[in-house]
Amino acid sequence: MSASVAVLGAAGLVGRAAVGMLRELGVGEVRAGFRHTPPRDGFAEPVHVDADDPVSLARFCADADLVLNCAGPSYLLLDRVARAALAAGAHYVDVSGDQPAYHLLAGSDPGTCVVLSAGMLPGLANLVPRVLAAGVSLAGAELVVHAGGIERFGRASAGDLVLSVDSTGLDPTGLDSTGLDSTGRGGHWYGEALAAWRDGRPVSGALAPAEDVELPHFPGRVGLMPFLTADSARLARTTGLAALDWFNVFTGTRLRPALTRLRGRVPRDPAALDAAVDELMAAGEVDRAGQDPYYLMAFTLCSGTAGRTAVLKTGSSFELTAATAALTVRAVVNGEIPRGLHYADDVLHPEATLQGVRDLGALPVFDVRDHERGATVIEEGLL
Repeated sequence: MSASVAVLGAAGLVGRAAVGMLRELGVGEVRAGFRHTPPRDGFAEPVHVDADDPVSLARFCADADLVLNCAGPSYLLLDRVARAALAAGAHYVDVSGDQPAYHLLAGSDPGTCVVLSAGMLPGLANLVPRVLAAGVSLAGAELVVHAGGIERFGRASAGDLVLSVDSTGLDPTGLDSTGLDSTGRGGHWYGEALAAWRDGRPVSGALAPAEDVELPHFPGRVGLMPFLTADSARLARTTGLAALDWFNVFTGTRLRPALTRLRGRVPRDPAALDAAVDELMAAGEVDRAGQDPYYLMAFTLCSGTAGRTAVLKTGSSFELTAATAALTVRAVVNGEIPRGLHYADDVLHPEATLQGVRDLGALPVFDVRDHERGATVIEEGLL
């Protein structure tokens, strides 16, 4: 089936890659939305759009069969783009959106298909444990994830990272089935540092950070920061995982301290947010100097005495996000996803999606190994 797809944020790292992948998948006409002057390469029909201008946004969504949102920061856009798409009668796919947008859209009948968190993280990452389970229930299993790398930030992704550290004043033990805080303020709850999932609930302070450690699959010595996101908590709750430990991995020495300084004092006005984004991007550039870009996720799932580990490595997390989003768009256009509000990992086929991102060239390494619980699994030549 062919469709008209309007891509918001097409000038960004994710949006630009998504436009090319949509064309490769042959989903139909692709309209590329730019806030500023588009590049002169003719890769898609360029259209000026300002997500902060309701009239401009409505005009962009008009006549589109589906709107793909690659713009950000998502925690400032919230449900704004989704509402414009739905008002135009279009399907909607968002590479982010996450719990805040879901919370704002829940309870209403969209009349079309809305898919949130259709990126690498969140999104694809929640499919990997299902692949490791190989059709067996995840209930009672234990999952440990290490994720991180070295690559250039886009401003939108840096903005989301800045805003994601704002978990102050919220109670993660009061999460409902969507991962939202029961106080009503949890529409913006992203996660909690040092927390882990244990026997049906998040536990504060369950894990500790580590500095200058060697970690299988990652090059050199790294720093570890435990961080239980609302999205990973949702995975644990809905699948019945007994335990989930998530560690963000930092290869350099500047980015993690910069995030630590921001925790608890996240700026909300645009000027302060821009300054925080600049600080984060500068720290990332120092860490990135002289390094080959990569992003790596290692998932270890254990049940009883058996374990399975999956290692995913890409040269660009932005391309992996774009590939996941493009495959989600194709699934919606082909009628594979029912109308209504969904998280991508709830409606995408795990194995087919992993194979799809590989076919698009966004995931050069996807290695799965069986082993005994506690065994160290290292793929020779992986890094």
